[in-house]
Amino acid sequence: GYGLIYFVVEMLKTRDNSLEGKTVTVSGSGNVAQFACEKLIELGAKPVTLSDSGGFIYDPDGITQEKLNYVKELKGERSARISEYAKKYNVEYFEGKRPWLIKCDIALPCATQNELNFSDAKQLLNNGCFVVAEGANMPSTTNAVHHFVDKKILYGPGKAANAGGVAISGIEMSQNSTRIPLKRDKVDGLLKEIMERIHTTCVKYGGSEDNFINYVDGANIGGFVRVADSMIDQGIV
Repeated sequence: GYGLIYFVVEMLKTRDNSLEGKTVTVSGSGNVAQFACEKLIELGAKPVTLSDSGGFIYDPDGITQEKLNYVKELKGERSARISEYAKKYNVEYFEGKRPWLIKCDIALPCATQNELNFSDAKQLLNNGCFVVAEGANMPSTTNAVHHFVDKKILYGPGKAANAGGVAISGIEMSQNSTRIPLKRDKVDGLLKEIMERIHTTCVKYGGSEDNFINYVDGANIGGFVRVADSMIDQGIV
């Protein structure tokens, strides 16, 4: 979740923009969604939705850290439904729906595969959304992805934007191997550096003369080059 937001920060920088004051729709209410919200709040953005398989809540005043702590207790300790948030804070609950109908600047699908389709993509962009970054694995359908790229918004595919989970696992393995524990701030700093490098790779291989960055191309080509270079280094080819 933190890594996703660090990637979004770098995306916004390419357009001389920032998270400050941005309205963000987030799907899901598990670890990725929770910690994405936490970092959004810290950096001055306003997350307004969370969801589960039953539907989503819309909090127009924004999900604060206090409210997020309630969600963590709701999901982590009681395994309850997100609809209880709506009852507690007297906000709207949309049963059986996903949050992409809500007007926003940034959309973060963090729940499950194929949760954002072509119709959702069109509605998001019509409502002014100009950043979509994936916290889940392949949450956008192929037609939705093509729409984002065709309209040249900032679209971060999961293979780049949600790499933070794998990155942190690598850091944990290093700690275990060396038996040298790292403090929280150090781990967070390493994660931020990793996501910045991933973004730089996407820009290197996905940039074009008109200054549009195709993050799908950038992530795919950058990943291929890394694997190919490793194979050459090891004498495989």
